[in-house]
Amino acid sequence: MTLSMRLFALLLGFCLDLIFGDPHWLPHPVRAIGALISLLEKGLRKIFPKSPSGELLGGGVLVALVLGVSTLFTWLVIRLCGQLSIWLAFAAETLICYQLLATKSLRDESMKVYRALKDGTLQEARRAVSMIVGRDTDALDGTGVAKAAVETVAENASDGVIAPLIFLALGGAPLGMFYKAANTMDSMVGYRNDRYLYFGRAAARWDDVLNFIPARLAGVLMCLASAFAGFDGRNALRILRRDRKNHKSPNSAHTEAAAAGALHIQLAGPAVYFGRRLEKPTIGDGDHPVEPLDIVRANRLLYATAFVSLVLFCGVPLILSLF
Repeated sequence: MTLSMRLFALLLGFCLDLIFGDPHWLPHPVRAIGALISLLEKGLRKIFPKSPSGELLGGGVLVALVLGVSTLFTWLVIRLCGQLSIWLAFAAETLICYQLLATKSLRDESMKVYRALKDGTLQEARRAVSMIVGRDTDALDGTGVAKAAVETVAENASDGVIAPLIFLALGGAPLGMFYKAANTMDSMVGYRNDRYLYFGRAAARWDDVLNFIPARLAGVLMCLASAFAGFDGRNALRILRRDRKNHKSPNSAHTEAAAAGALHIQLAGPAVYFGRRLEKPTIGDGDHPVEPLDIVRANRLLYATAFVSLVLFCGVPLILSLF
């Protein structure tokens, strides 16, 4: 498959994601990767000693197996389809690109929170936001629920949209699946709790490495996109430069800082996880309290950033490849 066909498959996959999102009835590679992670974790925990060094080694083997199987399987699918027909390979590439992007599903899930805050009860809003965040939501007030939803949109703009776009543009479906496998492992085992402190460390480190450049690019692109979306691009850049390190993860605060600056709100701060209150630095100045409409604004910013990224990482190389 030529470079132009691969990039056009990415462009088409991006459009399919905006139209259809993530239908629950459609088999999804991330669910398959999740099942593989769960299966391998059970087996590896039986094989390796239940000691810090044993769990570190077992977690490293998990990373190698999941990344290897996911990437190789995707490459084989594209290769075998190409042996039958170049257009079948193009269709497979398009489908995988579509499934590895999460722009519409991120918007849809966060807008459920918005509708619950506007038309439902606080309990319904807490339940809706609990589906997209990892923190405890039972004690959140309306402002806390809205802030959690905005933070999710802002943070996942990077690893759910911008980073996959970059990897898909660079290496097609196999490299995109390599990234998504690492990202899925981090979301499943990359926790600093008793169960995964050692076993999940390799997964967490790999995710940090793979997101290092994309997260920083996503923050800058969000500042640029905020101007196109009618927000304060200059303040977004100011807050990005100031607060981009206000998170224990080296990558998570970049898009959160850009979004907070663009919308003139304050994100992050103390939160409760698994019954424990964690003191976290704030991001942004909070010129006005977070309100439900900020969820809508955050999604407008998400879409603007996605389109700017598509033009930069797919549109421009596609045009150049035609000459």
